[in-house]
Amino acid sequence: MPNILVIDDEPKMTYLVEGALTDAGFQVTAVNTPNEALKLIDSHCYDIIVTDFSMPKITGLEILEKAREKGDAAVVIMTAYGTVENAVEAMKKGAADYIMKPFPMDELVIICRKLTEKQRLIGLTDMLTEDIKGISYDKFIGRSRAAREMLDMISRVAATDATVLLTGKSGTGKELAAHLIHENSPRKKKPFIPVNCAALTETLLESELFGHEKGAFTGADKRKLGRFELADGGTIFLDEVGETSPALQAKLLRVLEERQFVRVGGVDNVTVDVRVIAATNRNLKDEMANGKFREDLYFRLNNFPIKIPNLAERRDDIPELARYFLERKKYKNPELSDEVTRMLITYSWPGNIRELKNILERAMILAAGGTIEMEHIGIEDETETAPLQITNAVETGAGLEDAEKKMIIKALDKTGGNKTEAAKLLKITRRRLYSRMKFHNIT
Repeated sequence: MPNILVIDDEPKMTYLVEGALTDAGFQVTAVNTPNEALKLIDSHCYDIIVTDFSMPKITGLEILEKAREKGDAAVVIMTAYGTVENAVEAMKKGAADYIMKPFPMDELVIICRKLTEKQRLIGLTDMLTEDIKGISYDKFIGRSRAAREMLDMISRVAATDATVLLTGKSGTGKELAAHLIHENSPRKKKPFIPVNCAALTETLLESELFGHEKGAFTGADKRKLGRFELADGGTIFLDEVGETSPALQAKLLRVLEERQFVRVGGVDNVTVDVRVIAATNRNLKDEMANGKFREDLYFRLNNFPIKIPNLAERRDDIPELARYFLERKKYKNPELSDEVTRMLITYSWPGNIRELKNILERAMILAAGGTIEMEHIGIEDETETAPLQITNAVETGAGLEDAEKKMIIKALDKTGGNKTEAAKLLKITRRRLYSRMKFHNIT
């Protein structure tokens, strides 16, 4: 929850305002002297400052100027005068809002909530502009046993607030799984905020996660809300959490235990209500044994582990996935030849779903609207390079390679050099025939 500083030279007024805002869930500091307020503004960072306009020696405008100089706190001016001149002057100089005394405390609470939401939305807009344009919200495709088991685990944990650890190889769809958990949870109307922990240096990652205050480091010309703050009420997804440093892991542990953190360059605790989903392609138990990952953080994250299956473990889903990606790209002919379908099912897929998508995008360009054939795929099917089965090598006394070469030459002779017919005669694919001809230097 945001920190609010309340300033008024009337103790009764500060007491009433502090009580109302505290009851509304804000963290409130209240003072009765402007000098004390200036010292607090110097040493602390506040999200909102509510100040009286007319006070002895130091006015609300001077408080406003100091706040603008120090950081990006939203300033609300309270004034007892019946005219709006003072309020207009304050708004021109950067005040976020004003309220005329006497006022219902509920009205001030509403103003502070709106300012809090505005700050959060500004932070979200900046973040969306920077780095989550490419997020895919594709629905999950798959009916294989491995996929069903994973979806069952997701359905069980989604309705809870349990911390989830997703494990699996790169490209298996861990972020999509995190989306599915969030979108089927009570937090689905709140933000889903992803963070790629492997993409930033330790210093930058700390600032991204927890935000920073103005002047915290070179280039920090204004306050920036961190991802944890932006995810308040929703879900934060810590992708590749195994890449974080031990120092940052200690700070993540505190957030998981207390739901509190301090912005970089700040001194005040920020409290958030966030569900954490983490993911890694590393074996965190091995990382713990090597002293690279904190044991206490692992057990906090591993509250509910879900393994995301490799694409090779979901071979039954591959044809459906391929058609889905083609249709999503609005490809004119989303059909695959039988040869291509067989190859996609038998391929080992070291790059998982990400590799499948990339291969299909390349194939669509090469096929130019036609049926996707083997020559458009651009990967070597492991079965195509395997030697042919030779059953009579022992009987003829020939070595396997020599016997295979003679068998291919004989098939080509029978078909008059027609490679397609020779492949049919040998009961292999044309691509495999080409591969074995190349191996034996048959032209």
